[in-house]
Amino acid sequence: MIPRSQLCRHLRYFSSTARNHGNTSNIGKQPIKIPSSVTVEPTRTHISVTGPLGSTSVPLEPYMDIAFLEPGTMALSVQDAAEKKQRSMWGLTRTLINNAIVGMTEGFSVPLYLVGVGYRAALEEDPRGTDDGGSGRRLNMKVGFSHSVLMPIPAHIKAEVPTPTKIVLSCTDKHKLGLFAAAVRKWRPPEPYKGKGIFIGNEQIRIKAIKKK
Repeated sequence: MIPRSQLCRHLRYFSSTARNHGNTSNIGKQPIKIPSSVTVEPTRTHISVTGPLGSTSVPLEPYMDIAFLEPGTMALSVQDAAEKKQRSMWGLTRTLINNAIVGMTEGFSVPLYLVGVGYRAALEEDPRGTDDGGSGRRLNMKVGFSHSVLMPIPAHIKAEVPTPTKIVLSCTDKHKLGLFAAAVRKWRPPEPYKGKGIFIGNEQIRIKAIKKK
């Protein structure tokens, strides 16, 4: 049996170790690689990222610090990692900065698949043109309704339809790309009985068995 004094000492050691381990962000502490084609300019309120595909900015909280460890490598830190809000924003902001760098150099793309009998899509001119921030193009989709679904494509989204059952969306902003892809999917979310719907990327669903009475 462990003496009480030793047991207390072990418990204090374990508690201290667990607490210190939690005062960091596994994502936030990772350095960010900056390609030679990208220019990064930090200020106290935001960080600007400029690359071959354009420019964007990511807001910075007052308690965040940017350091350039070596050419092509940047690190993000916070003043008090023990504070939950700072720790959570640390990892989120690091991810947003990295996504901005990737977006301005390579961009993001996501495929959508139309699964179902008669499901198909086509890309056509939008009669409204570029009004309301549109790109002048729209998706014409047949997804099981008695009418076609027409979705204007925003100016910041590039859409391609390589086959009637596949749509490829591209954008320099990962968040905006995800929002538009979700809006397209919303017209026919995948259903679990026949496996029909609009699937994003490698999305899979578990088919449910239909109970017979």
